[in-house]
Amino acid sequence: MNAINEHARSVDSAATWHAVVRFLSQEAKYLDDKDWDAWLALYSPDAAYWIPAWDSDGTLVTDPTRHVSLIYYKNRGGLEDRVYRIRTGKSAASIPLARTCHQFQVIDISEAEEGITVRTNWRVDSETDHEVRSYFGTAYYTLTPQGDGWLIKAKKTIVLNDRIDQLLDVYLV
Repeated sequence: MNAINEHARSVDSAATWHAVVRFLSQEAKYLDDKDWDAWLALYSPDAAYWIPAWDSDGTLVTDPTRHVSLIYYKNRGGLEDRVYRIRTGKSAASIPLARTCHQFQVIDISEAEEGITVRTNWRVDSETDHEVRSYFGTAYYTLTPQGDGWLIKAKKTIVLNDRIDQLLDVYLV
């Protein structure tokens, strides 16, 4: 899954930037509000969701099917399973469920075969059991047109501060 296309043309349209920022703001809002159904609806059924791990030499792993990843789901079904476990209390990472604040900044939007690719810098602050934690990094999205909006076709999230002292879950990044 390569969400970066170095040969893509940059999108200069203010309307497209605005639409993408509004769309990704919904993802942040739904995660903070724990509105799981609305969050899942942002993803296409075949959406890949990947958080690669850092190799021992400080490089990111390149293939989620051959290397250990922090999280990898090849389609939305994996995300649906995560949400089921969160809702039913069968997720050790989610007991108790953290309060979160997602922030992001769009730094690039480019045209791609399937729609557009978006690069963001992000930060998530969370509180669980009176402990505050922060994760930050870069995310690469592939968005496909859906009606008047978008669907997430792929999301690759790079966690830059990956010394993780808790179980990582989808709402913490």
